[in-house]
Amino acid sequence: MIYAIFAVSAVITVIAAVRLSTYADVIGERTSLGGMMAGTILLAGATSLPEVTTSLTAVVVDNPDIAVSNVFGSNLFNMFILAGVDIVYRRKKMLSTADRSQLKTGGLGLVMALWMLTAILFPSGITFLGAGIEVYILVLLYSIGMYWISKTSGMPDEGAELTESQLQAISLRRAKWGFAAAALVIFVTGSALSITGDLIAQATGISSSFVGTFLIAGATSLPELATVIVAVQLANLNMAVGNILGSNVFNMLILFVIDIAYRGGAAAAVIHPVTAVSAGAVILMNAAVLAGIWYVQRRDTGRKSYVFPSLITVLLYIGASYAVFTFSG
Repeated sequence: MIYAIFAVSAVITVIAAVRLSTYADVIGERTSLGGMMAGTILLAGATSLPEVTTSLTAVVVDNPDIAVSNVFGSNLFNMFILAGVDIVYRRKKMLSTADRSQLKTGGLGLVMALWMLTAILFPSGITFLGAGIEVYILVLLYSIGMYWISKTSGMPDEGAELTESQLQAISLRRAKWGFAAAALVIFVTGSALSITGDLIAQATGISSSFVGTFLIAGATSLPELATVIVAVQLANLNMAVGNILGSNVFNMLILFVIDIAYRGGAAAAVIHPVTAVSAGAVILMNAAVLAGIWYVQRRDTGRKSYVFPSLITVLLYIGASYAVFTFSG
């Protein structure tokens, strides 16, 4: 029964998250939020809402392991999505389309992940308003990084934009109500994912860190998979890359929300040490993707040599899965 509820919640979350992104795009285009910055933030929040609700619910049920590992697991799965889709659609050479702003976004995500790995390995023990000082610095890094990106190259896109005909087919009123309804659905199903995930961990003996990193994170990252595939099929390859890199940066901010909600001090200081493995894997996969973009944009690669960076990224994901499962017991 627990598994059935988890599976149904995952399916509903994916469907609702895809609709949420659609409505967010319409609202951003048709209101004062239509500016690049506001539209991007709205879309980023929409695509990351499943991660937010599952992590917050995990805190409520006093399982910070699931809350934190879900964030790193989602970023791991997102990188796996990017690499996997790039291999499947290798003829399109998706990574070669990434512009400089995408590389800067990926670099920001790398710096934020490095900082949080440091916080996990060497917690300061300093808190402010119930949250660790590390997450305040994380927000500062995000703010400085996004300001720099917006000033030097414009804000990166977070998801596949709708065509003009699609925009015209959805009224602003419908978009607002649809956004609210989809957000409510995700709040309920995302909460169900965390609760059932916690029960699955207890029933099977599998650690909460593994459940959060791969089971729950994989479910909450499926909307990104759908968005990337749609973007590739629409030949908007640059946006497919930006969707993943931008979402990963925004996901890191959820760690701040987790710390504020968790009343037991800094969450990073009380989680299972194996979460550091997940954080390290995020850094390695992020670096592999950035190196892959640099590589394919500077060399005339054939089809076989082109997929080499993405293949390394997939292997890193498999290795991280094995390591977290092995050391999380």
